[in-house]
Order: sequence, then C-alpha cells, then structure tokens
Amino acid sequence: MKRIGFALVALMAGVVWAPCCIGVALAQTPPNKTDIFKYKGLLSSVIRENIEETRQLLASGADPNVSDENGRTPLIVAAHRGLDAIARVLVAGGANVNAKDKQNYDIVTIAAVNDDVAFLKAALALGCSASNITSPYNGTALIAAAHLGHHRSVAELIIAGAPLDHINNIGMTALIEAIVLGDGGANHQATARLLLDAGANPSLADRSGASPLSLARSRGYAAMADMIVRAGGR
Repeated sequence: MKRIGFALVALMAGVVWAPCCIGVALAQTPPNKTDIFKYKGLLSSVIRENIEETRQLLASGADPNVSDENGRTPLIVAAHRGLDAIARVLVAGGANVNAKDKQNYDIVTIAAVNDDVAFLKAALALGCSASNITSPYNGTALIAAAHLGHHRSVAELIIAGAPLDHINNIGMTALIEAIVLGDGGANHQATARLLLDAGANPSLADRSGASPLSLARSRGYAAMADMIVRAGGR
C-alpha cells in the first residue's frame, strides 16, 4: 500500500505483525517524472490536467483505455491526481471504470489510500465497485483505508457496500488491519467503530488464530478493545 508498507514477520514464539519496507513493486505508485516524460495523447492531456484537450482527443477517436508501462490508464492517472472532472469526461468517452494497473490497483483503492473523499465519491458514482479485489495482497479498498485510519473513506466505502469481512492474502480483514497496522489513535478508533457499527465480524481471527479483541488488548488499545467487546467480540 502507499506510504507505509507492512509485512508478516514469523518468530519462534508465534506470528507478529511489524512494519517494514516492502519495496516499490508492492506499493501503489503514481506516475513519476520518467513516466510523465514518455506520455503522449490522452495520458499527456490528463497529467497536464487539460480537460478540453482530453475531450477533443476522445472525440477524435483516441483510445480511452491506453496504458503506460505500469498499466496506468488515463483514468488511473486522473485518480492519482484527484481529477474528478477529467475522470467523468474519460468515463463518458468509454474509459473502463474498473480497470486496474499492473499492481492490481483500481481508482477506488487509489482514492481510498490517498483519503481523497471527493474523488472516491466520484469514482463510486461512476461505477467503480467497492467490492473489487485489489492490490498485490488481494485486498479491497476498505482494507487499504482501514490500514491507514482513513475513516472518512471507510465511511464512504461502507455506504457503497464494500465487503466488511473480506480476508486478504496475508490473513487480515479491515478490522484487523485497523488494529495491528494502526496506531490505536483517534483515526483508527473511528475506523474500527465504523466497521463494527456496520456489522463487521468482531471475532473473525487472523491466520494465527488471534481474535481482534486479543490483538487490541495485546497492543494496549483499550478503547478499541472496549468497542469489540460491546460488539460481541471474544
């Protein structure tokens, strides 16, 4: 995920979650200077935020789903820049709203990671599904937002019907990521509260068998532990 990467560290005493760098290959990456230098046509007009040129190119038959070397379409580039008006023009011109880049990120997950609520709302309204399986972790936008404590984005994704209890390929749900990859502070508490109030399973364990309650208590996150108990977690 963007900004912060986490990995599973196996120790003899059990399984412990700890922060570490997981490398660019597993991170959500916006276009860099080298990418941008190579952009032509729609990719160029979008990165330059030129909405009129984008309209003209689409009207003249430009492929709305052209992609760069990382699989970023013009719409995905727009998501990285938070260009909701250009995104609407691209979708009206035939852009695939559920397209993913080579790292398996869609525009909803990009917006959720950036906590760009305006673009997130636009992406959902345009038809990008909150249920898409995304990222190298086979997660969801909801898990990505919960990991970072982006509770405003979490709220929008819940309203859009994101799966509350999806388990990614490292064995974590959105609730568990909010606990073990969060800092226990106000943003992650708000995230956990939203998930639990929406009906997330308060007892669904990680792959080591640790429940959300035990994970919260082991980290000294008393407020989160109390929420889980009130929601029926054990």
